[in-house]
Amino acid sequence: MVSKKSSIIIVLAITLLASVFVFWAVKARHDSLLIPTASSQRLSVVTTLFPLYDMARAIGGDRVDARLLLPPGVEAHAFEPKPSDLARIGQADLFIYTGGLMEPWAKGVLSGIISAKLKVVDVSRGAILKPTVFHENIQAGTTDPHFWLDFGNAKQMAGIMAQAFAAADPPSQAYFQERLVVYTAELDRLDNQYRQTLSGCAQKEIVYAGHYAFGYLASRYGLKYLAAQGVAPDAEPTAQDLARLVKQLRGNDIKFVFYEELSSPKLAQTIADEAGARLLLLNAGHNVTKDQLEQGMTFFAIMEADLANLKIGLDCP
Repeated sequence: MVSKKSSIIIVLAITLLASVFVFWAVKARHDSLLIPTASSQRLSVVTTLFPLYDMARAIGGDRVDARLLLPPGVEAHAFEPKPSDLARIGQADLFIYTGGLMEPWAKGVLSGIISAKLKVVDVSRGAILKPTVFHENIQAGTTDPHFWLDFGNAKQMAGIMAQAFAAADPPSQAYFQERLVVYTAELDRLDNQYRQTLSGCAQKEIVYAGHYAFGYLASRYGLKYLAAQGVAPDAEPTAQDLARLVKQLRGNDIKFVFYEELSSPKLAQTIADEAGARLLLLNAGHNVTKDQLEQGMTFFAIMEADLANLKIGLDCP
């Protein structure tokens, strides 16, 4: 028969063993958190344009550290990288851009970077590119670089990006694939929303007092598109361009002129005043302002705001 004293000793021994077990279990858990793993080592990704940055955030989730190279409010065409930008790219795992058409400075930047780990991803690969419509300040045969505004192309871009993430972090392949499925479903939803909204509009012509940016969107939804400038925002419209737009507005009884983001609406206001029209914003999404970036603006939010203004400007039911 076990004595009372022996029972106490047994209880104390069991308690001590349990405490030791808990201690080592907690320590093992703590140590495991300190050991780097494929999922805890986030991929360092530098993107050029805002749509790419937003896409990288959505598909990469907490396994990608995405950075936007363009400072808020700066146009992609006129961007001039600083030494700190070159250092950031050189330290990254992936550099993602849309090719030499939109980022003509990228080729020179990449040629000066020596990095064994940096992978360059051109998301224009596989996109269906279209030529711009020729007028005085656009060279014949010029390709329109704003291909993300065709949501079919945007899905291709997302797929290329997810593949690049998976190649750089193979254990996270399923994670990236799951997030890609969600992202492309959202693109499909947006595409259907555009198609349904714009199919019954009384007006079918977008008059844009900015650079040639919405050719893909107009083509996808059966709209006509006239722009005051060439593919670069600093391309100056000619007197003939302006006269043509005003004539188009008056002749077709168009009530709204669309103006672009990150640019002064002075030109748009001049055209609108000549034609007795009003102004509406149409944002191609190249970049965002500092406030928008800090507030978590998304590419989908930009496109939804564009659709709301198109619905007004094109007199859609």
